[in-house]
Amino acid sequence: MAHRPERRRIHLDQSELLCIKGCGFYGNTAWQGLCSKCWREENQREKQKQIQDDWALAERLQREEEEAYATRHQQAQSQPSVTPFSKFEERKTREKSSKVNTVTRFFTPSIKIPPKKDAATPLDAQSSSPSSSCTASRPSSADTDHATREFIDFLRPLKYGRQIFKQCRAFTESMAYKRDTHADDMSECVQDFYQNLSERLHTQFKGSSDYVEGIMDEVERYMMTRLYKEAFCPETSDDEKKDLAIQKRIRALHWVTIEMLGVPVDDEIPEASDSVVKAITDVIEIDSKRVPKEKLACITRCSKHIFNAIRISKKEAASADDFLPTLIYIVLKANPPRLQSNIQYITRYCNPSRLMTGEDGYYFTNLCCAVAFIEKLDGKSLNMTSEEFDRYMSGGQASPSHQPAGGATLSQVHKRLDLLTGLGQRQELVMEQARQLESDLIDWTDEVEQKVQSVLDAFETQNPSAVPGATTSVAKGSPTASSAIDSDNVENEHLPPPLTPQVFAG
Repeated sequence: MAHRPERRRIHLDQSELLCIKGCGFYGNTAWQGLCSKCWREENQREKQKQIQDDWALAERLQREEEEAYATRHQQAQSQPSVTPFSKFEERKTREKSSKVNTVTRFFTPSIKIPPKKDAATPLDAQSSSPSSSCTASRPSSADTDHATREFIDFLRPLKYGRQIFKQCRAFTESMAYKRDTHADDMSECVQDFYQNLSERLHTQFKGSSDYVEGIMDEVERYMMTRLYKEAFCPETSDDEKKDLAIQKRIRALHWVTIEMLGVPVDDEIPEASDSVVKAITDVIEIDSKRVPKEKLACITRCSKHIFNAIRISKKEAASADDFLPTLIYIVLKANPPRLQSNIQYITRYCNPSRLMTGEDGYYFTNLCCAVAFIEKLDGKSLNMTSEEFDRYMSGGQASPSHQPAGGATLSQVHKRLDLLTGLGQRQELVMEQARQLESDLIDWTDEVEQKVQSVLDAFETQNPSAVPGATTSVAKGSPTASSAIDSDNVENEHLPPPLTPQVFAG
């Protein structure tokens, strides 16, 4: 038997979750290991540099074109006759000028302004008709109407609630004119709005951190519910392509077991198995939510169920080295729908402070690491050779020879099926005994009635004069015979009538 190398544990140091810039916030693989703050700064610097380079190129092309035009104009004056070749040169000059002007207009800010709404609309009127703010290109739905009503109800007691609602409504309506905008540019617009509104709440409205955080949560819920169709998996991104790739990859890894990943969960324990099922349900539920915060809440619940399963199995608290392999196993077994689209949606449109710190940011960063690990999973990670790994991936071998796939799970399923079979047999026995008891009760009732009737018949036969006027010809069981036997005052029937009162005439 060939000696297998020692299994490599899936280890992830906590420092690997942090931003590579060393700012102390959680990083993200979608941002090349940077946190949202550092990523935005790097992205803005690159865009500014690109804009400056494009402007310099446009200005150089414009200068060259002007110099060439001046030279051609001088030559045209010295040659009054126009030749066919000169007409061709003029046409080429006009085409090049058009191209330069197009480049210049591309970097000029657009002056297109979406139509303004009535700014004097009171908040209560907006509450009564929340769908009035929807444009013709953005039809209203039950979810958006409900989100609008909840947002208005939340802002109504606030002093500056009306201003906040107007700004959020105006921004969401303006985003309807940016359907063809690239997903990263749309994300930057939303993040800029978050940042500006948060700073305004801190400075102008003098709100505390918790107070501002609560308002920003409701702002995110309202805006992203309304922008969900435009923001989630847009056509300008490759999210759908990534979804299909990771889904195909997870399906190809269906043979991976708990033992291969070194997951410290004993699915023979019912409580641990239930926690695993709940974790799988939570990670699948991510796709049913619209708000980034709610999607993060699903990830957090999934992670807590994972920690609970590990704690029950190991009888001690779980570590980070235990958590990540279990999370990888949960993702493999769940194969969540549109996984990459949901990760990108959270990355682009979630409140950045929630991703940089806190348990939501920690669990989300671990999920991104788990997905990245699945994409790069190889034979060494599973303690097997490359040839074995390739055979499993191609379907040439159903499961590893040293460990049957899903053996523990199948064993547990068989045990529960045996238990159900035993319960079915016991239920049939109980039903049979119940039917026998019912038959016995009927027989006992008939027997008691027969005995009572025989006693009555014997009494009537032995004492025929006990009842006045009674004869032996009285039918058995007749009411007359029964009433004569049960009568208590048979001998006092001939008493004199009672005295009648008389009026005294004295």
